[in-house]
Amino acid sequence: MNTRHVLTAAAGLFLFYTTATGADRVVYEGDAGPGKGKHILFIASDHEYRGEETCPAVARILAKRYGFKCTVLFGQTDEGLIKPGSSLIPGIEAIDDADMLFLFLRFVHPEDPWMAKFEEYLKRGGPVLGLRTTTHAFNGLQGTYAYHNFNSSDDDFVGGFGRQVLGETWNPRLGAGHYGSNHKYATAMHTVPEQQNHPVMRGVKDMHAMAGAYSARPMPNSTILATNRVLESMKVGAKPVGGKEPQPAAWVRTYTFKGGKEGRAFCSTQGASEDILSEGVRRMIINATLWCMNMEDNIQSDADVSFVGSYNPTTFNFKPSITDAKPGDIEGWDTPILKPKKNK
Repeated sequence: MNTRHVLTAAAGLFLFYTTATGADRVVYEGDAGPGKGKHILFIASDHEYRGEETCPAVARILAKRYGFKCTVLFGQTDEGLIKPGSSLIPGIEAIDDADMLFLFLRFVHPEDPWMAKFEEYLKRGGPVLGLRTTTHAFNGLQGTYAYHNFNSSDDDFVGGFGRQVLGETWNPRLGAGHYGSNHKYATAMHTVPEQQNHPVMRGVKDMHAMAGAYSARPMPNSTILATNRVLESMKVGAKPVGGKEPQPAAWVRTYTFKGGKEGRAFCSTQGASEDILSEGVRRMIINATLWCMNMEDNIQSDADVSFVGSYNPTTFNFKPSITDAKPGDIEGWDTPILKPKKNK
């Protein structure tokens, strides 16, 4: 093969690589606002609560209404289709210049190079927000990074990433698990009276979440911002179930990882795709993102947190709502977020 053919082949391979890289994620970039010049990386891969719908919906709000660049990564198949819960999550190199990490994960076990990138971010004290099942983000990791697993018993990292960074893991024996009947009882959340003036709760009220409540015992240095009540049905305004005392449902804390810099973290046991239909839940999550980035001065109680484009989420279930979608299907502001193609 002559030099010309070699260069042509190399150019073709480079084109294939750059095209594939661009197609494995979706990027929303705002024009103006307090977030202009800052990059938020969303990573969505959970098996049940439709993080693949929650994350791009929130990303659009933060990009369009606040000016952030928001990159959303997804669990995928080898063919590049979005697969909720998959441990194959292309695009982790985007974490290198991320100013914020927004996670919706459940029981994933990425390859070691992926985890190495993830740890580099934690070591620099990057802000982290985790919703719902992200308390048990990792499971099945082997070898070097096994201590991130939700059931880690490592002396210096009990409970893994969820417990040590976000403040809680998944352990029903220790009071961290389902609280009430999921898929049957919805959840109301209420601001802790002493935290009504906390920036994260600024303008937040009437929080109704369709996903069932969790019980939680956050780490001692956590500040509980909101508690939950198990409701007797899925309806907004339903009465609380008797005998179920309020449990922590949202909190903030700081973390340090392996002697690195201190970082801010927010966690909520809610955040499923239908949960964010509640303006109160949505506002809390938007506010928390800003707080994590030390941008609380930009939190306005009456800020516009309405959805950007069409958002009609599917009800959470272990059966995926989509099997043929790619990240490119939700590019732009107006595309429906991951509706089955037959409904498009």
